[in-house]
Amino acid sequence: MAIPTLTDEQIATWSREEKDRWWLANVFRGDMAQLTIRSALTGFLLGGLLSATNLYVGAKTGITLGVGLTSVILAFGMFKVLSAMRMAKDFTILENNAMQSIATAAGYMTAPLVSSLVAYMWAKDVVLPWYQLFWWNVVLSIMGVLVAFPMKRRFINDEQQPFPEGRACGVVLDTLYTGSGDIGVIQAKALVVAGVATAFIQFCAGEAYMKLVWIHAMGRESYWFLNEKLESAYFRWFAASGSSGPAISGIPLKELALWPSVELAMFGTGGLMGIKTTTSLLIGAVVNFAILAPWMINLGEIKGKVDAAGVPHFGRAEIVNQWSIWWGVGIMVVGSLVALFAKPKVIIRAFTGMFAKRQAGVDPIAHIELPMWVSFTGLPICALATAWMAHEWYGTPWWMALVCLPLVFALSLICTNAMALTSWTPTGALSKISQFTFGAIDRSNPSANLIPAGITAEVASNAANLLSDIKPGYMLGAKPRQQAVGHVIGILAGAAASTPLFYALFFKGQGAGPAPGLQATMSADPQFTFPAALQWKGVADIIAGGLNKLTPSIQWSLGIACLVAVVCEVLKIRTKGKFPISPVGIGLGVVLPPDATIAMWVGSLFFHFMHKAYQKAKGTTGHTLWVLSMEPICAGIIAGAALTGIGDKLVEVFMLPWLRGE
Repeated sequence: MAIPTLTDEQIATWSREEKDRWWLANVFRGDMAQLTIRSALTGFLLGGLLSATNLYVGAKTGITLGVGLTSVILAFGMFKVLSAMRMAKDFTILENNAMQSIATAAGYMTAPLVSSLVAYMWAKDVVLPWYQLFWWNVVLSIMGVLVAFPMKRRFINDEQQPFPEGRACGVVLDTLYTGSGDIGVIQAKALVVAGVATAFIQFCAGEAYMKLVWIHAMGRESYWFLNEKLESAYFRWFAASGSSGPAISGIPLKELALWPSVELAMFGTGGLMGIKTTTSLLIGAVVNFAILAPWMINLGEIKGKVDAAGVPHFGRAEIVNQWSIWWGVGIMVVGSLVALFAKPKVIIRAFTGMFAKRQAGVDPIAHIELPMWVSFTGLPICALATAWMAHEWYGTPWWMALVCLPLVFALSLICTNAMALTSWTPTGALSKISQFTFGAIDRSNPSANLIPAGITAEVASNAANLLSDIKPGYMLGAKPRQQAVGHVIGILAGAAASTPLFYALFFKGQGAGPAPGLQATMSADPQFTFPAALQWKGVADIIAGGLNKLTPSIQWSLGIACLVAVVCEVLKIRTKGKFPISPVGIGLGVVLPPDATIAMWVGSLFFHFMHKAYQKAKGTTGHTLWVLSMEPICAGIIAGAALTGIGDKLVEVFMLPWLRGE
């Protein structure tokens, strides 16, 4: 069934009151079940589960994935099965929409845990108590909800902005419930099969799992796992007899971090990212690890760890932390800023009409909208709570914490307008503006730039993402007030799931308090490299030390990288987006582990060609799988690999020491 929409002329000429009355008469579904106990519980559980996968992927790549469509298809399939078994009634379309609001809000809760907060802990060499992370995330996310709903009336009700990602979710929901239900069942099956198959492969690739099976369960003295087998076969295939293996300029490939591994979560992530983005990542990885790193090692710019025999050994951590991080961060920051300011209409349009005089009249949907007084009352309370936490917990001066709060509103407008038009939120660029602005005031204190920038980034991104999630509810006739409540439930679900998991995965029982060399300790784990936190910390280091303290080679690389970023973005503008290389992607390829980058590129290549091969073959099984179900398959691969990978890490941290009697 076609979703009712206004014409362009009606959008341009009707008042907001007329649009609201039209929506109430033609779209609103009345008292159809929406935020029920089962939709809230399903969203809470799925949201917690999917926030765990986002934490895993974010710690590996610095990317936070949207989980809305994944949760929609999972819930649709789950309740179809329960309905067929007569164990529960099928979800209504609005129950599923409310559930995805909760699950999506939960998924977004992991962003600070892989970026600003980790960067702060690295800068201060301290492990923060769990309650500080929990309440910091909860308060800032609720603040995003309170900022978003006053803007909802303008961007969604009045201007009818597209919000492409949100609209796609609305179309999928409409297709599942009012079109042919077969495609929804097929997509759900594809997601589950992909997840189970991936989980099995990832289980075999998990070192802790294989220790558990081979040593503790089967009583063997040794064990094997798939990554070890793959790596040894790789070097055995390449290595010449009697040598240490293949090398570039005398540096072994293994010390350049150029070796393969089973990274199926990255394979699925690549399918969602697309071939253009992952190619940029691959360019960054090749230039950094295969060209620049050997050169700089031979020049003595990168120092290795010396073993007992006095031989230096290198790795990804030494390459990135000592040298590459500077040009990698530079190309990302400059690329993001040029992309933002090259679209002045996005910034100007964000503020145009925000304070325009409204026509007098009644509000026909006041009974289902979130009352404005909730935002006007809640925002000052959340702002004061945020300023208090920033001062008491992170050492940010009171005045600085309070001054940054008005910026939240302005940056939220810009982010929301960008999301409304393009499904892109420029939070990375905007947070760097905040970092440099506040860092210029106080260069000696990392909290002076990391914490205010973290506030603006978290609130602005939450507000923009929230409105994108409200868009499908507006399209399908849901009650906005119930969606707001759903988002708060999702915030609590995401914080409750991701906070303890964060400590279990990355701190191995270490308590809160001083932790000298924390960055080196966390970076030593090749599985989780926190690329986003490296970027935040890199900017903070530039602010604190100044460019004049960098070596000449780093200064040259930084300058060239910034120039390349400008050229790439200008070419993108001149070719109207056809230029395929992204400077942000190149920079991300610098800080990501090369094996993860290669896996993402291979995944994007595979799904690109499968999509292309079956794009025109409508009605075939191939078209159903590789065109209509591509996103569910990618989501299943990510979920299966991430959840199994998390389990492997938990077995390593908790179960194996217990079995050894430690």
